[in-house]
Amino acid sequence: MKLFFIVNPISGGVDKEPFLKAARALCENYGLETRIFKTTGKDDKKNAQEQIEAFQPDKIVSVGGDGTTLFTATTLLDTNYPMGIIPLGSANGMATELFVDPVPINALKDIIMTDIVGDLDLLLINGKHYTMHLGDVGINAQIVESYEKDANRGMITYAKYFLSELQKLKKFSVKVETEEESYQDLVLMTAICNARKYGTGVPLNKTGNPMDGKFEIVLLEKLDLPGLIRAGLAALNDQFLDSQKSKVITTKKARIEFDEPRLLQLDGEVIEPLQVIDIELLAGAARLLTTGKNKHLYESQI
Repeated sequence: MKLFFIVNPISGGVDKEPFLKAARALCENYGLETRIFKTTGKDDKKNAQEQIEAFQPDKIVSVGGDGTTLFTATTLLDTNYPMGIIPLGSANGMATELFVDPVPINALKDIIMTDIVGDLDLLLINGKHYTMHLGDVGINAQIVESYEKDANRGMITYAKYFLSELQKLKKFSVKVETEEESYQDLVLMTAICNARKYGTGVPLNKTGNPMDGKFEIVLLEKLDLPGLIRAGLAALNDQFLDSQKSKVITTKKARIEFDEPRLLQLDGEVIEPLQVIDIELLAGAARLLTTGKNKHLYESQI
């Protein structure tokens, strides 16, 4: 078996070398051939594709956080290579959503052992931006912008900005058009969901499944602000979902229009202010190496 590792050395501020050392030892012990590609921020997709084509691996191993997972998936578009995930980022939201073992070396063992390959959806925004996990306009986009400028990481830092932004919330106008329905109102946040929860654990909906050929648009209409502020860090769980009034639209294609250009974040990366967002589902665009622990496999078959 040949394994091609795509590694983001700086994702989440996590040192990847201890894992890579253990991974090399494991693969050598079982006679597995490996090649390691480290992203540099310059021509990464082109260089990775060239090395994959030359190496012809059996499996691709994505080492990093949500951004690395998305990079790997888009690098492999229109190929037949299956990819597995090693959770070594700051939040690892998509890995958690897909029931990946949280211990990196155990996740690698699962990738080596498994013969289960599932169809993983991607979303294409305005024909040029991809998302695999969650994106939004509103409170979380502002939090992410502030969070990215902070030298500290982790849940406590996120909570600091979460509570700060809660107290500055103002509603804005949004219009959503899908093949199934239309919606127009004032909201606190508009979320584009291919899953259920942010990497921080804050839930947005109860039905998101990144392997079911659909996605959700969550329109946050109301929050219990005093209750959330009093609860603080403890509120960043299902209390967040229970305390809000939301409209959830499930669809395969949508157009979202705002009253003015508003900041969009996708998978933890700030994109740009946009007034119109066109969303296209790329059903089963990635081939995911997974295990029987992945509940989405069975939900998508219902």
